[in-house]
Amino acid sequence: MDQKILKMAAAEDAEGLQQCLHHMKEQEVCSLITSHALKGKEIGILVRAIFKGSPCSKNEGVCRRLFVYKHCMQLVESGDLQSDIATDLIGLLMLEAHQLPGSTLAELASLYVDAIKEGSIINGKSLDLFPPILTVLASQENLNYGGGQLCGEEYKKQLLNTLCSSRWDPKCVIHLTSMFRDVQVSTEELQFVVIKVLKMFPKVDLQELPPLVYQLLLLSAKGCKKTLLEGIITFFHQQDQLQKEEQMATDSVELEAVTVPKDQLRHIEGTIILHVVFAIKLDHDLGRELLKYLKTGQQGDTSRVLCSFNIALLLSMARIHRFEGQVFEFLKTATIKSFRDRLFQQNSKFLQDLIPVQCSVSEMILDTVTNSMFGWDHVTQSLVQLGFIFMDSFGPKGGPFGKVVENNAMAAKTPAQQASRLGAKILLETFKVHEPIRSEILEQVLNRVVTKTTSPITQYIDLLSDIVTSAPLILLDSSSKVIEAFDHLSYLPLSTVQGLLKAVQPLLKISISMKDSLIVVLRKAMFSSQLDARKSAVAGFLLLLKNFKLLGSLSYSQCSQTLTASQVQVDVHSCYNVSTNEALCLEILGSLRRCLSQQADVRLMLYEGLFDVLRRNSQLANTILQTLLSQLNRYYELEEDLLPPLKLESCITTQGGQIHLQEPLAHLLSCIQNCLAWFQQSLLHCPKSNEEEEEEEEEEEDNEDGFHHDLGVQLDSITRRMIKSELEDFELDKSADFSLTSNVGIKNNIYAVLVMGIFEVLIEHNFLTSNYSTSRFEDVISLFSGYHKLSELLKEKSGKGKSLSSNKTIRSLLSFNFVSSLLTALFRDSTLSHEESLSILRSNNEFVRYAVSMALQKIQQLEETGQTDGPDGQNTEKTFKYLCDITRVLLWRYTSIPSAVEESGKKEKGRTISRLCLEGLLRIFNSVQQRFQSKIQQFFRTLDLMSDGEEEQENVNITEKVAFHIRQFQRSLVTQLSGDEEEFNSKEAQLLVNILSTLSRLLEPTSEQFAQMLTWTIKICKENNLEDVQFCKGLMSMMFSLQVLHKSPVSLLQELSRDVHSRLGDIDQDIEIEEQSHFAMVNSKTAAPTVVQVILSQVEKVLEEVDWLITKLKSQLSSEKVLTDENSQESTEREPVEKAIIIQLGTLLTAFHELIQTSIPSGGCVDVLLKELGKMYNILTSLVKYYIHGYSTNVAHLPARFEKLVKLSGSHLTPQCYAFITYVQNIQNESMNFGGGAEKKKDKKREMAAITAATARVLRETKPIPNLIFAIEQYEKFLIHLTKKSKVNLMQYMKLSTSRDFRINAATLNAALQQQEEGDIQDCENDAADQVEPQLQSISGIQCLHCLLGLRATSEYFPMCEAKSHHRPYGQ
Repeated sequence: MDQKILKMAAAEDAEGLQQCLHHMKEQEVCSLITSHALKGKEIGILVRAIFKGSPCSKNEGVCRRLFVYKHCMQLVESGDLQSDIATDLIGLLMLEAHQLPGSTLAELASLYVDAIKEGSIINGKSLDLFPPILTVLASQENLNYGGGQLCGEEYKKQLLNTLCSSRWDPKCVIHLTSMFRDVQVSTEELQFVVIKVLKMFPKVDLQELPPLVYQLLLLSAKGCKKTLLEGIITFFHQQDQLQKEEQMATDSVELEAVTVPKDQLRHIEGTIILHVVFAIKLDHDLGRELLKYLKTGQQGDTSRVLCSFNIALLLSMARIHRFEGQVFEFLKTATIKSFRDRLFQQNSKFLQDLIPVQCSVSEMILDTVTNSMFGWDHVTQSLVQLGFIFMDSFGPKGGPFGKVVENNAMAAKTPAQQASRLGAKILLETFKVHEPIRSEILEQVLNRVVTKTTSPITQYIDLLSDIVTSAPLILLDSSSKVIEAFDHLSYLPLSTVQGLLKAVQPLLKISISMKDSLIVVLRKAMFSSQLDARKSAVAGFLLLLKNFKLLGSLSYSQCSQTLTASQVQVDVHSCYNVSTNEALCLEILGSLRRCLSQQADVRLMLYEGLFDVLRRNSQLANTILQTLLSQLNRYYELEEDLLPPLKLESCITTQGGQIHLQEPLAHLLSCIQNCLAWFQQSLLHCPKSNEEEEEEEEEEEDNEDGFHHDLGVQLDSITRRMIKSELEDFELDKSADFSLTSNVGIKNNIYAVLVMGIFEVLIEHNFLTSNYSTSRFEDVISLFSGYHKLSELLKEKSGKGKSLSSNKTIRSLLSFNFVSSLLTALFRDSTLSHEESLSILRSNNEFVRYAVSMALQKIQQLEETGQTDGPDGQNTEKTFKYLCDITRVLLWRYTSIPSAVEESGKKEKGRTISRLCLEGLLRIFNSVQQRFQSKIQQFFRTLDLMSDGEEEQENVNITEKVAFHIRQFQRSLVTQLSGDEEEFNSKEAQLLVNILSTLSRLLEPTSEQFAQMLTWTIKICKENNLEDVQFCKGLMSMMFSLQVLHKSPVSLLQELSRDVHSRLGDIDQDIEIEEQSHFAMVNSKTAAPTVVQVILSQVEKVLEEVDWLITKLKSQLSSEKVLTDENSQESTEREPVEKAIIIQLGTLLTAFHELIQTSIPSGGCVDVLLKELGKMYNILTSLVKYYIHGYSTNVAHLPARFEKLVKLSGSHLTPQCYAFITYVQNIQNESMNFGGGAEKKKDKKREMAAITAATARVLRETKPIPNLIFAIEQYEKFLIHLTKKSKVNLMQYMKLSTSRDFRINAATLNAALQQQEEGDIQDCENDAADQVEPQLQSISGIQCLHCLLGLRATSEYFPMCEAKSHHRPYGQ
């Protein structure tokens, strides 16, 4: 039969085919097609023959064709056919589909829909036939559907709707998605399809997601790019969240069942990112849509926008040159905004209660670095680039004229500094994870260290140090890059050289070649003509001396302080050779001796570093002491009778007619004194116990003891002779010249600084060697007497003319350790055997004041730079210990001896000791919070006066400890306030307030102690009536800083505004104001400008918070939730925020209502108040726009409290604003007229200048007025729009303003013009514009100065002046 059919088909015998097929049953036709299809023989010819014998004009033919289509679809879907046979068969069916009638097409389409519902689609090959069927179906005119008629296009829509609404088998989702690429669909239909596929993501096997996303990306060429990207991002964000929850609760069986293995998920994400980026390369619109979506979403939940998957996707997209700049700019903007929002939210309890704290951006980006381990090679290059962009863009900036400024520790909390640190973390973690990129990171870091000579590079030095510490052995492979950087040392700033060498110091211990290269470079630098190069050489050599220790200096394990055990094992036989180290150190010391004949700066650096070398490499003591002794002998007078004992004239030199310091003799003596003190202490603590060891080293010890003894004798001799010396011996008597304009004056200034430094060094030496001897302490007082005389002389001269002391404070040479010991001895030493000798020091009040002043100087250095001058100044641990000791002493001194007792005992010049103690404590508390945040708990444990020595208490409640000290300072302040006003010490009270404010930052805002502190502060403000402006400002500022961490301060602002209104009076003098007094601190002297300024500064912060919240609300409205129906949920989330915004604005509005009716004097307060009013109206406008947008998207409604807010603004704010504007211009005109009248009797030029200045001041101070008016009009404009949208008449509360109706007083104008004509003709050109004193009188309020003066009336002043309709003759 099959051969017969084929022959008829070849002969094109259509009638024969019809008759033959007519006698065949459907099963026979089915068997015939199946056998030929399985054999692969002439299946196409057979099917064509069957179609030829089944004309669509006959019902029988249509039925046969339908049966053939159904059977072929089943045959193809069964998977039994070869691929090419199935493809040919489907292709043939596609060609014949257009001949089928509409009803048959509809039946076939329904068959497909049913098969998809039932999940019978297996390999999806038959789905290739579905798109042509739908296409032909859409072209039909009428089709039966549900008892009615539908056109083909509508029928197709119904089919697609049914298809997408039904349940899909997860196995056929990819085939269906691929099929829809060939279906012609509208935008709405495509949206429906994409959403359906995206909803299938959780049900699809994870391994099938990449091909499914690939098909979706191909499908997105038709549209719906935003929906697709949002769906992919949302799904993987949810997967990441599940992974994090699983890590946080690993014991949860449910979570383990839900989530997938982490490595598998990361690999899938990496593949999908590659697919998306490849699609973006082909379709740039997809990339632009992704950036647009993320930029829109960054205003809302940042963690959703900057999740790990999104960051990886963006970084991969950055490899496309067209999007590189846009991606990195977006990441920069989004990161810094996230840090700012987080900081903004942390500083406001009001915001914390409304908006949940979002995930940290740092964690998200660092998660991306961690995830990049799973084959995300396409991300690593961009990660490195992003890290350097953060460090370059947000790192510390250089000072003026390219000067590198020291970082302030407070900057570490700023968003920019956080971003810079994040960049460093990205690079460090990337360096650890990805080996191929390491050399590039190291090269770029070194390049920046070498090339950025005019900007701070501390962040790169720190990164380099971290890299070296994390993998020193790996860096040996890149040692050539480090050696290459060494070649530039001579041209780098000293701070850069020190940082670089300190960072790579661990490498020098394990790399001989690197060490040798550095020594060669330093030797060359030592002979450089550049001073900075020689200083860099000294710094490098000193570093080598500290770290290449000789045997016997320390135990062998201590030689590798920063190296791990494995690293030491690697190189222990090659680098730590004792003889080699000894030869190296002696050779370096020989090179450093050459510095003793160079400039003072080089010598100074050597003196400051030799003591550290001696301590860390004690076997070099013999050589170092010998060097110092020989240098001192150059300036030491051997004869005991000679005064002074030192040759000061040899310490200066003349170059080019100018006098310079040649030898920093005081620093030389300081170095000697520190070395002797350490040597003596080491002998006491480490006595020789082994007799054989003593015999072996007897000769060397004799030499050392000889140098030590000689230096000690010389210092004692210098002490005796310095005590006997008078200022005249140094040519520094009262008649000496100390001006900086002559060489004699410069020389005397240098001498004075040297002598004062020598006195200080000798004071420290005699105190440390005294063993509490009475005679030694008398020498100390005698030395201080000489120091004090010279200091007073310099102060006296600085008052008359310029000297060194008038420019800056001379830095003390006392060590931090000595200052700490001295203060402890003066105030806290109660040993009976010491009492007699210490009474000599304690009885000298000037010496006690000097000791506290030096402590204050050291603390100030520590606060500003993080280190102090002298030994241990850069040792964080010891510096912190000394700081704790000084704090305990200062606290005891201030709390034990009241300042009132101190002042009644003796009137002192300058600051009292109690006040110095307070200043020191304030700086200490600031320093601890900025520089030692990790040690705050240890700090307060040390300060516990009641538990001396009880160090075993590890866990200390910081809030309780801080509250204890706060109560002490509160009592002191209450004592100040309870006394007579004449006895009130304003400076001390201000310091107490500052200390309380600083300590309060350590209190937990939710603790009971914090609430007590806030209550106490408010009580002090309400009950004390002091006219001290600065004290009032400090106390008010502290009150608000506490209030914002407890709740919103708007209620306080409202009360303060009423008090200010009551104290200053109303702008209408006829109105009597009811006497109100919520805060006694507000009085006639403090109300303006102090309290007003504090109020307005807080108002500005509240307005910023409200604006931030409105922006958040707008972003929630803008981000359409396509995948999930969350509109109702989001609406309920927005309602509390909307309510809080309206309450805040309403309370602020009542505060403004009081302020703009207050008779505030002319000045800066008026200007700021006008600006804040403008901001208030701008934020009201922003809120109105939010509701307009809500009505446009049908997701918001107008609450009743908003109507009340609008009503309040119309009745209590806008009318008073215009009245206040009138008041402002009246007082400005009065001041201008007064200023001009005072100059009338003087010459014309002065009169003209006075009038011009007054006019300019008026125009400048009234500049915010047009901005305010514009803001009011914009507010009313958008209220009209909202009225139309909401159908609620909001404009019924707003009254039409009349202040824009300008009127000119014609009589005043004519009088001014007549006066001008009577003036001198010779001054006419100069005075034409200035002598017209415009006195405008406006019935409605605002006076148009520009129109009368003939100046350009543009938007600079009154944008409405150009409209002539606003001007009309006076009286009409």
